Amino acid sequence: MSQEKNGKKNPWRQAVLAIFISVFTVALVIAALFLTAGHWDWTRGWLYIGLSFSGESIRTGYIRRKNPDLLARRGKIGSGTKTWDIFLLGFFSLAYLGILAVSALDKRYGWSEMSYWLWGAGFPLYVFYVAVVTSAMAVNPHFEKTARIQHDQEHHVIDAGPYRIIRHPGYLAIIAGFIIPVPFMLGSWWAFLPAFIAVLLLVIRTALEDRLLRKELEGYEEYAGRVRFRLVPGIW
Repeated sequence: MSQEKNGKKNPWRQAVLAIFISVFTVALVIAALFLTAGHWDWTRGWLYIGLSFSGESIRTGYIRRKNPDLLARRGKIGSGTKTWDIFLLGFFSLAYLGILAVSALDKRYGWSEMSYWLWGAGFPLYVFYVAVVTSAMAVNPHFEKTARIQHDQEHHVIDAGPYRIIRHPGYLAIIAGFIIPVPFMLGSWWAFLPAFIAVLLLVIRTALEDRLLRKELEGYEEYAGRVRFRLVPGIW
């Protein structure tokens, strides 16, 4: 009898699925960048691809050891996912691809110029993203891609790691280290327009998810009383 028939997850299948998702994501990013730019000779583009692949490999490799079941669930839309979150996630994905596409078009047509030293401003922010998201996923087995109350996973409040400081550290990391640095690393001032849209969508998603958890997750209201800020310490 297979492991899955015994109610256990197949670790090899999880690993293959995680690798497939990573490779597909990288291929999509490469297409959005270089096909839109019209040529392959783009140093900033390749540096961004290399940094993204390295960061995601580090994160995936670490979480596979610490919280392997989470990786498989992040590749699915779980039961009970809120409809509004599916729409927000779709629009956010389009906004992120918009950042890449606008950067590539900027490179192709020379709409704006940005000094290379600003690439260095984006790099530490991306490192911050990898560090915070990895630590959040390591302590939070409910760190799925969509907003839902995970009754099938005995959903409970997590107040360890970065969750001791703010209630949604993953969203802060994505905004500060995954979205904002991209225009800097790709050298496009115009790319901040879709980046602003992506940030706005994540702020809306943070508010809606926090309201969902307050309403439907036992113990979250008390946790929110202890950890006052949703996204930015001292502000909101």
